[in-house]
Amino acid sequence: MTLVARVVFTVMVAATFGAFFLAQKLKHSPSVVQRFELTPVFSPNGDGRLDRMTVTFRLKNSDDVTVAVVDAKGDEVRELAGDAPIRRYTPVRFKWDGRTDGGALAPDGPYRIRLSLKHQGRTVIVPRKTRLDTIPPHPLVVSVGPQAGAGPELLPRADGKPALIHLRASGRRLKVSIYKMGPGRPYKVIDALPGVHDGARRATWDGTVDGRGGRPVSAGTYVAGVEVRDQAGNVGRSPQLGRDGLPPSGYAQQLPGHGGITVRYLGVEPPLVATPAGAVALFGVDARQQSYSWTVRRVGSAAVVRRGTKSKSLLRLHAPGNESGVYLFQARTARHVTTVPFAVQAASTQRVLVVLPVMTWQGRNPLDDDGDGLPDLLDRGVGAKLHRVFAGDGLPVGFATREAPLLAWLARTGRRFDVTTDVALAQNQGPRPEDHRGVLIPGDARWLPASVQQRLRRFVRGGGTLASFGVDSLRRQVSVSPRGQLVDPTPPADVDLFGSRLRELRQAPAPVTLTADVDGIKLFTGTTGSFAGYTELEATASPGSAKVEADAITPGLQPVIVALRVGKGQVLRYGLPELPSKISSDPQVSALLARSWTLLSR
Repeated sequence: MTLVARVVFTVMVAATFGAFFLAQKLKHSPSVVQRFELTPVFSPNGDGRLDRMTVTFRLKNSDDVTVAVVDAKGDEVRELAGDAPIRRYTPVRFKWDGRTDGGALAPDGPYRIRLSLKHQGRTVIVPRKTRLDTIPPHPLVVSVGPQAGAGPELLPRADGKPALIHLRASGRRLKVSIYKMGPGRPYKVIDALPGVHDGARRATWDGTVDGRGGRPVSAGTYVAGVEVRDQAGNVGRSPQLGRDGLPPSGYAQQLPGHGGITVRYLGVEPPLVATPAGAVALFGVDARQQSYSWTVRRVGSAAVVRRGTKSKSLLRLHAPGNESGVYLFQARTARHVTTVPFAVQAASTQRVLVVLPVMTWQGRNPLDDDGDGLPDLLDRGVGAKLHRVFAGDGLPVGFATREAPLLAWLARTGRRFDVTTDVALAQNQGPRPEDHRGVLIPGDARWLPASVQQRLRRFVRGGGTLASFGVDSLRRQVSVSPRGQLVDPTPPADVDLFGSRLRELRQAPAPVTLTADVDGIKLFTGTTGSFAGYTELEATASPGSAKVEADAITPGLQPVIVALRVGKGQVLRYGLPELPSKISSDPQVSALLARSWTLLSR
């Protein structure tokens, strides 16, 4: 070793021992700042939990002190006190709300406290740090099992076991909630499932209102939500909740994760196209492994034309009747009952074709197909499966008060017709509009494929008559995928497929009487020209290029019942959702429909 190397080594050893003894002296000497305490992490997000950082300390000697918050670079962010007189050994406390001197929220990250002691002429930056953290954790319901699948978990299970809710949720105060999302208005069923503890990776739900084997919940679409807090008090939720404390279900919105649970006790999937009379109609029946009885009757009749009992999920029955019509298939278990409509087409051809809006029925059927926990509804701008059971009591939305009374009137008065569905028209199956004089759509036909719309438009322009008893109808399009999925639903167009501009359906503050105003085709023959007692109205704002041939108007001169000349044909529109329910009790309505039938079948 050279002389220079020996000298350098000796100096380094001496410096090391000097630093060691100096540190020991500082360690055992009284500190300028004593009993320093600092909130380790906080979240100034206004939720009332750890919104402020608190710093407490006392001084060895009295002084005027400036207290400031500095960032990781040592730059001042916020002055908490300026030249504050502090007496020796007196504990003091200061708080920081996370704001800068300019009032803006400081960015997330580590911060320290700087103390400037005026009389001692020194500044101390305390090494201990606080962390500002406003980013919530991101828990997630990964799946509902026991095994992950493409759709929601179904309860009750055949083996009687509960649903297993698989979680990814690190943090504190873990909570799993259950919400019902449909049918009807959403609401919270269980605020916190029992038996869930911090660090849990799964929870269970048995389909009861308390999660403890109590009363079973009603059938419907449910979603499991998870909530957890981090060290800073930030609350993370999946799904996020709206102001009403419920998961959002906005337009084209889907929930994160895979927390959907469907509770079903009995459900039936009917045929989507008309079954030829005497041919076999196939029904899918989900009775949750229970046996069930079933009956068939025609809409408007109490007479049962078919009946039986079954335990298997696939039911084959011969379509009844020698005439075309719409029938109701009803399945019943010991505790539950459901009823679904289906169409039967006879061999003979009639002048009028009734088109059932099955795509709209399924598009408004509140079922969860993808397992995110939200009903897949075309109204929400999301796709829906075409082949699926009907939720709730089985009847499509509005069927009992809209389609059923009209179909019952047709059967009761002996008016014969052919029947098909929009699904069959899209698939070029069954009766064709071109082979008939009139087409009657007995309910809301909100969504139709572009090809079906074009077909109906050509039918009318070529000389046919179309009667639409729906509201908010014939303004939207939807596509059918090769796998039977209703996809790409559009929002309502400004005009319907015949060019008419409609006003929004409105609720009148008092019953309104409509009065016939124009009647060049004698639409109101057999009536007094007055239709009283209506509270829901969908007026025609403009007929577009069509010519008004008949109308009945409100006292405000708005046409609601309208007959239009479109090309060589006619369009009859009845903007009264309550009209079908008045067929049996109001002679004016019965006479109006009789004349409408004459126009359809002439």
